[in-house]
Amino acid sequence: MAFESPVYHVIAVPIEKIVPNTYNPNAVAPPELKLLYDSIKEDGYTMPIVCYYVKEKDAYVIVDGFHRYRVMKEHPDIYEREGGKLPVSVIDKPLDHRMASTIRHNRARGSHDVDLMSHIIQDLHELGRSDAWISKHLGMDKDEILRLKQITGLAALFKDVNFGQAWVPGEEE
Repeated sequence: MAFESPVYHVIAVPIEKIVPNTYNPNAVAPPELKLLYDSIKEDGYTMPIVCYYVKEKDAYVIVDGFHRYRVMKEHPDIYEREGGKLPVSVIDKPLDHRMASTIRHNRARGSHDVDLMSHIIQDLHELGRSDAWISKHLGMDKDEILRLKQITGLAALFKDVNFGQAWVPGEEE
């Protein structure tokens, strides 16, 4: 039989049957966790949580997706909207392979390319989006947006910025 990816068999599992693993080294800072909540609130769950099923306990142990699980556990609005169920993709592997899978999932997410992000900020600005909109929808603070604007070097991105008066031209001590 040919290999078939687990994602083709996503199931809805009551969150009460899902438990975190004990070995996930991944941590998410509060701003990113809030952004994840905002993403799930706006878009719904777009990716299943990856779990291993323990038949003896009738439990699903998280391999990847702990923070998506955490969002539902900590936000009653998400829990209610989703009927208390999470989309789960099940893998059947021994513990060492599940541990490796957790690390691969975490590391494969990578990081954002700064140049590409600065161009996204530029494009959003050109589409008429304010820094406040960008901050809210992309989970960035004002300083991060400012740094990304500086990378593009376009003066137009700074036309609405109020700069402080560090010195006054023509003034002498």
